Amino acid sequence: MLLAVLFANSDGNILVERFNGVPAEERLHWRSFLVKLGSENLKGVKNEELLVACHKSVYIVYTVLGDVSIYLVGKDEYDELALSEAIFVITSALKDVCGKPPTERLFLDKYGKICLCLDEIVWTGLLENIDKDRIKRLVRLKPPTDF
Repeated sequence: MLLAVLFANSDGNILVERFNGVPAEERLHWRSFLVKLGSENLKGVKNEELLVACHKSVYIVYTVLGDVSIYLVGKDEYDELALSEAIFVITSALKDVCGKPPTERLFLDKYGKICLCLDEIVWTGLLENIDKDRIKRLVRLKPPTDF
């Protein structure tokens, strides 16, 4: 199961988070742990260079894209290999939505569409869609009169 997907800015503030199967009382621990992990290890890392960690029998894959850090936490069948595939799909979708590696401002400007993409990629802790074209089709935002 994909336990968490988090996006944070370079200061460690959470921009988007999705938790699945994580009790509410543990979420604060995960937020602070992941941000601390990123602040210690993501300095000087190239865009989309993947880093891997293991904590409490779960796997963590994280990277940076522009000004945004991306963290994925998984367990069981979502080992570091599956998480690296998931993070690749997420970074590809993020670059498609933003048109380039995002700054924090651009990320927040495109927040709605990013959340739609994330919901199409990861649904209730499972990797749902990995096809780039299918994700684009599913998140097309059309006014209600075009139906």
